[in-house]
Amino acid sequence: MRKFQVLATILCVIAMALAGGVFGAPGRTAASSHREAPFISLDQPADATDLYAFVSPDRPDTVTLLANYIPLEVPASGPNFYRFGDDVLYEFNIDNNGDARDDLTFQFRFRTVFNNGDTFLYNTGPITSLDDPDLNQEQFYSLSLLEGDTQNSPQRQGRVLADNLQVAPYNVGPASYPNGYRTVANQAIYPLDNGIKVFTGPRDDPFFIDLGGTFDLLQFGRSRACGRWTISPA
Repeated sequence: MRKFQVLATILCVIAMALAGGVFGAPGRTAASSHREAPFISLDQPADATDLYAFVSPDRPDTVTLLANYIPLEVPASGPNFYRFGDDVLYEFNIDNNGDARDDLTFQFRFRTVFNNGDTFLYNTGPITSLDDPDLNQEQFYSLSLLEGDTQNSPQRQGRVLADNLQVAPYNVGPASYPNGYRTVANQAIYPLDNGIKVFTGPRDDPFFIDLGGTFDLLQFGRSRACGRWTISPA
């Protein structure tokens, strides 16, 4: 299964939620869900599954943050493939000093573009780059940073760090990516100022469970299901 993932890693600051230093618990806490929470299951683009934070193995003076969204995707979900919500504000809230209040907040806002209104297809031919004219459905996003405790602010509009960044397209299949999907998806990794790198897009999720059997009176092994979405800093 695939997950939608926004990811960002940083040097002095981490794209998506961190800055160099020690990080404590956020001011507000909430649990992840994988479709077992009834209300959020009706709003899949806003349904966060897992959040990961770890010291980057290739750059130990930085941190990598990964957030996953949209649980239990079916990979072959065309023509309306999964994407981030244009009406959802995605955030990483970071506490650097352990006082349970935000010190940094990274905000992601998305917008969707349909280039060819005469077709419902995701792509009209092979895709070889992010700006390929055959890529009919595209998503772009802005990344903003708020500094200090702003969780009670009605505006919560941060300073824009980057705008018009493109989300990696969906992995439709091998015929749609003659040079390989990774070749195109890697073009959606953006280096920003302060050592930040950011990526958003679909990724395979290493989470597997027999959900069909599990919720059929615990009949494990009788069916197969798996999956989940993602967002994070790279």
